[in-house]
Amino acid sequence: MTSNIKNIFRLKPVSVEKEESLLKVVETNVNGESTEESRKRTYHESGYRDSSRNNGNHTALSICLDAIYSKFQNEEKELAEKQNKLKEPYINEQKNKETEIKGLTVSLDNKEEQIKEVQQNIDTVMDKIETLKFEINDIPKNPELYQINASKGASTKFWIGLLLLIPISLYLFTFYISTSFSAFFKTFDPNVSIMQSVLDAQAFNKAWDEGPLEGAFVTLIPFVFLGLGYLIHMFGENKNWLNYVKMFLLFVVTFVFDAILAYEIESKIYELNKTFDSPPFDLSIAFTKNQFWGIIFAGFVVYIIWGLVFDFIMKEHKEKDKIKHEQIKKQKDILVHQDRITGFEKQMEEIKNGITSIKELIIKARGRIEELQNIIDGVIIPTKEYKSYASEYVQGWITFIGEKLAVSHPVKQEMIEECKNQYNYNLNKVGANSDNQNSVYVSVL
Repeated sequence: MTSNIKNIFRLKPVSVEKEESLLKVVETNVNGESTEESRKRTYHESGYRDSSRNNGNHTALSICLDAIYSKFQNEEKELAEKQNKLKEPYINEQKNKETEIKGLTVSLDNKEEQIKEVQQNIDTVMDKIETLKFEINDIPKNPELYQINASKGASTKFWIGLLLLIPISLYLFTFYISTSFSAFFKTFDPNVSIMQSVLDAQAFNKAWDEGPLEGAFVTLIPFVFLGLGYLIHMFGENKNWLNYVKMFLLFVVTFVFDAILAYEIESKIYELNKTFDSPPFDLSIAFTKNQFWGIIFAGFVVYIIWGLVFDFIMKEHKEKDKIKHEQIKKQKDILVHQDRITGFEKQMEEIKNGITSIKELIIKARGRIEELQNIIDGVIIPTKEYKSYASEYVQGWITFIGEKLAVSHPVKQEMIEECKNQYNYNLNKVGANSDNQNSVYVSVL
């Protein structure tokens, strides 16, 4: 056992001598053999010789295989042409990666320019939105600046007119309900004053007590006059002689109806107070009565006032509508611009995601370039070839055991199995047992 250990320590200087002779074998052909065949034969002979010196000991084989692998590395390192050929795919890949990075950098610059353009678009649209908001508030104050033919303060005039129109309308409802009931359905009481007879506070309820027809007539008749006032306004919008004629006829109709109400009421009052010497009531007598003209003007004049106020607020509403319409239009423009901003923001998010992806690809490519540079700067060990030469070495080692070692057959078989195990262990350690037949081992120089 002591001699075996001594032989192991002698292995290194012997291997150096073998390495020098092997390099000569690699460079030249011996007896017509190819370089590869000569090299394999040399490894086989080295295995046989080292096995004889160590009596086939599997522990010594493990150390010898490590030395063989180191020797194989040195041999491959000296084969400059072969190293260049092995490194050529990595050099090409490195160049491709550098070209890829340049392309990605250009794409990154383009993306960043797109970000600036999109941001400028967002800023421009935001400025437009702020301008539109200002204009919405400024239109009622200065409509002429926006080429809107509308009066300033139209909203204020409209609300004042509307506040006046409501009580006037209530007055007309009250007046026509009371006078129409008094004219057509009421029986006058001589003990009641004339004013109370004409304007009856309970006219609405009394009319419905008389029947649904009477109630409906008294309730709906004010709407007739309001409708006439609305028609007068509509005819006044289009100024032509035909509409003026229509407006005049409507005033005449309204006046005549008021005169009928006044005539009926005055007739009932006259019949209530007449004597045997009193002549029959007619228009000539009605025209002489103050109550007759008072009823007419209490209805007709207020009706005219109602029509004028109604026409005024409708015109103001029209002016107000011009401004409101322009404000609504600008509000819709704001919504459109806000949708544009949303689109720009989505576009920017997509560009930012693209920039992140490009940066990740650049980092990955640079990492790969660094890995490739390590490979190029190092020594590429073709482990597939090493496996072939290591196999020759172990075969030489086992050949000695089988032919020269004087031990029993079972012992030989056990030693051979141990040697195979050491062989497989060594291949696994250096990565020569990989399924990838093109796998390489990189050793930094």
